[in-house]
Amino acid sequence: MAENSYINEFNQTDKFSDIHELYQRLLPALKTKTDELKRAKIFNITTKNIWDYCVKNIWSKKKDLRIYEMVDNILNIDVLDIITLSRNNN
Repeated sequence: MAENSYINEFNQTDKFSDIHELYQRLLPALKTKTDELKRAKIFNITTKNIWDYCVKNIWSKKKDLRIYEMVDNILNIDVLDIITLSRNNN
């Protein structure tokens, strides 16, 4: 599973015990992004949707990620990508 290989790469630098712990650590950034989307009238995107998008489309292509890079990725996801994600979820 791509998510597992990703977490293994991440663990080498920041030492999270599992993917759930990493998700919890990134949850404030994920919530900030969903709040931003709600202000833009995009209501059907959840923190889990954003997480899944990042894991599949951003982080699976990178190695040796740091937490600050992941937060930056979350907060800077292009709105058009989110709209596409929103359409795919309907």
